[in-house]
Amino acid sequence: MAAPKPEEISHPPMDQLQGLEYCIDSNPSWGEAIALGFQHYILALGTAVMIPSFLVPLMGGTDDDKVRVVQTLLFVEGINTLLQTLFGTRLPTVIGGSYAFMVPVISIIHDSSLMGIADPHQRFLNTMRAIQGALIVASSIQIILGYSQIWAICSRFFSPLGMVPVISLVGFGLFDRGFPVVGRCVEIGIPMLFLFIAFSQYLKHFQTKQLPLLERFALLISVTVIWAYAHLLTASGAYRHRPDNTQLNCRTDKANLISSAPCWYPLLSHGEWLLLKHPGRSTVGKQAYHLLKSFNVNTIGGIKIPYPLQWGAPTFDAGHAFGMMAAVLVSLIESTGAYKAASRLASATPPPAHVLSRGIGWQGIGILLSGLFGTSTGSTVSVENVGLLGSTRVGSRRVIQISAGFMIFFSILGKFGALFASIPFTIFAAVYCVLFGLVASVGLSFLQFTNMNSMRNLFITGVAFFLGLSIPEYFREYTAAALHGPTHTGAGWFNDFLNTIFFSSPTVALIVAVLLDNTLDYKESARDRGMPWWVKFRTFKGDSRNEEFYTLPFNLNRFFPPS
Repeated sequence: MAAPKPEEISHPPMDQLQGLEYCIDSNPSWGEAIALGFQHYILALGTAVMIPSFLVPLMGGTDDDKVRVVQTLLFVEGINTLLQTLFGTRLPTVIGGSYAFMVPVISIIHDSSLMGIADPHQRFLNTMRAIQGALIVASSIQIILGYSQIWAICSRFFSPLGMVPVISLVGFGLFDRGFPVVGRCVEIGIPMLFLFIAFSQYLKHFQTKQLPLLERFALLISVTVIWAYAHLLTASGAYRHRPDNTQLNCRTDKANLISSAPCWYPLLSHGEWLLLKHPGRSTVGKQAYHLLKSFNVNTIGGIKIPYPLQWGAPTFDAGHAFGMMAAVLVSLIESTGAYKAASRLASATPPPAHVLSRGIGWQGIGILLSGLFGTSTGSTVSVENVGLLGSTRVGSRRVIQISAGFMIFFSILGKFGALFASIPFTIFAAVYCVLFGLVASVGLSFLQFTNMNSMRNLFITGVAFFLGLSIPEYFREYTAAALHGPTHTGAGWFNDFLNTIFFSSPTVALIVAVLLDNTLDYKESARDRGMPWWVKFRTFKGDSRNEEFYTLPFNLNRFFPPS
């Protein structure tokens, strides 16, 4: 038997990922694009609802406050996504809320000056204003690093080898938001996980009018089926006598979002309005009055448009701002990895240094908007939506821009947005198990440009991966046991800064991988590190495809030429 040829046992490296139906600048039909955009909107709801649901009660807010924060967060997400896809990196990325800001935000919530306020609503307002002030100041970090091109200069020290752990841990580092959450309600989470995998992978060749319907819309179909199943379990009383934690994770009516959202008044006759104004005059009028009152109607037509400084004037504190700056740095690093992954899943070339830096600058503007509007957290690239690009095999920029339109539209119409936001978070966690893993595997694909027969490369990759997972896990376990982070000095801002940095797996991986990669035999190992392949994508003119993917719209490159 003849020995196999080298090309039969290896695969040549590819600049662009193959197998996608639509790349960054190609678009499906308008009907398909709108449906795909709505799918991205549904996926973005998970984080948009989860973060305020956790933070607002700690701040002293009510269910009404929680709904307003969710609406504000979605509204700002839509604006930031449009800005990023039009003027930033121009990659098909959703800019959503970030968990990286949790540590400094919780630190602000527990500030003694705020905890001492007796009135819960006033404490909520004062805390929100303090968070806004910290976000506004901290956003300057990304704005300066981005628009001054300092981050572009820093990216000169990145290589394919150094980026592998960073991109991979953008996905792997979120493992605690996957199956551990699914396990809180296995009767919903497990079927959702199996159904999503079945539709997106095993039944992907099922076509209707030459459209792979089940693969393209696996998320929408499986969420609809399991959501209906979860509602059936809730309505039948299956969770009536179950523990509170089970009810919170399984029931479809526990979020209190629908009943607290602004309601859309029906068109009523003059006589019907009189009955509502004086409900005691009839039984029907009394029932209608209490029904509408339960909806907490406080807006005309159910339309509530978030606006800057809606919670009042922000307050500024140097300690709060310094702690928040660490979260902004973490957001910057995590977004850098996510942008690299998105470029591959959109079948584009890696973004040139100045494009990446431009995107970071616009992301800083996004955090500034988060501070002005009051979203309770900062912004970063939504990792789950990056994963959905690969799952659907559609990397179209237009689809993401349509999803941004849905975010803005449904954030204004409270009841409709609240209806979709009532999806149990366990359903989202099941999808995360697939999508986070997909993003992580994109990071691993960059190893094809490096020499993994090199002991140096094996050492750097292994150590960066291990410490990137191990150090944040240590910080999480320590915090859970001691109720404060390992860094616990008299300076609160210093504690927040270090604890935030080392809570992030991609940030730890970047520190370890880039440090080792640029100090350990780096001059003799340029080829092993993948630099000959990487160098042509550093500059805008380095590859002819960059102009196709990353040129600004409306001929703006005349005024903002590539540096």
